[in-house]
Amino acid sequence: MAAEGGGKEMNEIKTQFTTREGVYKLLTHSEYSRPNRVPFNSQGSNPVKVSFVNVNDQSGNGDRICFNVGRELYFYIYKGVRKAADLSKPIDKRIYKGTQPTCHDFNPLTATAESVSLLVGFSAGQVQLIDPIKKETSKLFNEERLIDKSRVTCVRWVPGSESLFLVAHSSGSMYLYNVENTCGTTAPQYQLLKQGENYAVHTCKSKTARNPLLRWTVGEGALNEFAFSPDGKFLACASQDGFLRVFGFDAAELHGTMKSYFGGLLCVCWSPDGRYIVAGGEDDLVSVWSFLDCRVIARGHGHKSWVSVVAFDHCTTSVEGGDPPAEFSGSDEDFHEQIHFGAGRDRANSSHSRLSKRNSTDSRPVSVTYRFGSVGQDTQLCLWDLTEDILFPHLPLSRTRTHTNVATNPQGTGQTTTTVSITTNSSGTNGKDSASNSSTSGDPANSLPGSLPRSNSLPHTSNPAGGSTPNSHTGSSSNSNSSSTKGNSIIDSAFITTSVSKFATLSLHDSRKERHEKDHKRNHSMGHISSKSSDKLNQLSSSRTAKAEAAKTLGTTLCPRMEEVPLLEPLVCKKIAHERLTVLIFLEDCLVTACQEGFICTWARPGKVGLLSSQNNPANSPSGTVV
Repeated sequence: MAAEGGGKEMNEIKTQFTTREGVYKLLTHSEYSRPNRVPFNSQGSNPVKVSFVNVNDQSGNGDRICFNVGRELYFYIYKGVRKAADLSKPIDKRIYKGTQPTCHDFNPLTATAESVSLLVGFSAGQVQLIDPIKKETSKLFNEERLIDKSRVTCVRWVPGSESLFLVAHSSGSMYLYNVENTCGTTAPQYQLLKQGENYAVHTCKSKTARNPLLRWTVGEGALNEFAFSPDGKFLACASQDGFLRVFGFDAAELHGTMKSYFGGLLCVCWSPDGRYIVAGGEDDLVSVWSFLDCRVIARGHGHKSWVSVVAFDHCTTSVEGGDPPAEFSGSDEDFHEQIHFGAGRDRANSSHSRLSKRNSTDSRPVSVTYRFGSVGQDTQLCLWDLTEDILFPHLPLSRTRTHTNVATNPQGTGQTTTTVSITTNSSGTNGKDSASNSSTSGDPANSLPGSLPRSNSLPHTSNPAGGSTPNSHTGSSSNSNSSSTKGNSIIDSAFITTSVSKFATLSLHDSRKERHEKDHKRNHSMGHISSKSSDKLNQLSSSRTAKAEAAKTLGTTLCPRMEEVPLLEPLVCKKIAHERLTVLIFLEDCLVTACQEGFICTWARPGKVGLLSSQNNPANSPSGTVV
């Protein structure tokens, strides 16, 4: 059955897409899943997650992949674009009873061809350290659930450390562990170390070394994901209360915060140079936050449902012109108070953090492109380009800027059309009147330009009456999302007075009549969303307190209004799966996605598809997963 507002082609799963670099192609021979290749009945199960590690194998086949499906955990040699996947020979397979794996992470520092250290978090709160090559289980942390009884939402090795790791739970707490320490036979006792706005850090009171070393309590509700900065010095946390909080990790100090436009934040990632953070969640948006300026600099609108994963593409992100790249690092004043954990922790010098350290007021020529991607419960993959016209909107650039957008032909012919729009900035632009100034007061119509910078915009027809053309939720990504300031003001005022269900998707073509006639079709392809998520959404929709609190932050630097920041449109927006997407990882020669059915897909970058043998093997393609 065709989706509302679109033809049959809108429900077809895409096997390739085009960007300015060329064509990305799905490699059906490189698909990983359970050995029987049967779609997993994912109702009520935890999201499928994928972890990679390179063991520096001299044979040139050193990549290893781990993924969880339901109660099962698999460990394979990952052949990527080089050879077809052989699912009959997993290096290790584990089936758990009474609990399910929820997340996992390899330690890249200790990985060899003979041994790897893999942390696995579970739905009952435990964390297991295993070696899938030796098929050994080293330790089980929080075994008796004395530290935390809630589900593990995220687990990460501390960058540069062979022994420290951080674990987040749905209780809203994070715990720092040392693999050398035990967890004790009694519940830990804590002592306050540091406290700030909506967060607290406690140390464990004990005469002998034991886990956890620290307990972080962050925000209200679940802590859904955290991510270390490329240099390992900062920690970004995405919470169910809708806040992004960025901490100096060693000093345990809050660096800055951001509030989602609506609902909880589910995912977060850093740019390769550590200057920007992207977060996504239940407002169906991707929000770009500047680490240096501590403010939202752009939002992206392309998903029709919750955004589950965001990730930067370090291979496509580039900086050209200006001074030679310099290592980006935080201010030394941020770390005047150090906490020593006695574990011989060394900081990683990331090779990805060597882009230009440029002050936003620097007017020297620079060409910047940050590429990031997102996947969501709407089964769509979106790619976004963050360029200098968005990053430095108040700078008078003398040269002409060209925006290129590649869109699939709406007739479903498979052909692509490239639209190029050329704009020239006036040298008289006043930075104070720029759209990047989210603290502007007064009438938005008088204080903000009528047209904000828009990345990857396709040509659109304006409505002379000041209204907006209705935009189908399931239409092509080439549809314009332009709107007048008046239309955006309606959105912000309706945020306070309209029920939560009306704001599942924030369309800039919203009007009072349309809001009554067409509700957002959330999770249109997934009728099996867990009861916990449904209950949480129902509680939000019936809570006047939640709406009142959200209204307090709307229009501030924590959560600027829609017309106060540039709106990104996706460079690519394609349906690529039958079930909700849970994984997006960018590798050197491909990108990897996974859906809740348990299929891990490899998409070859342009020019890389020839590395895989073109010989077709129908047995390697599961029925119904590729159209």
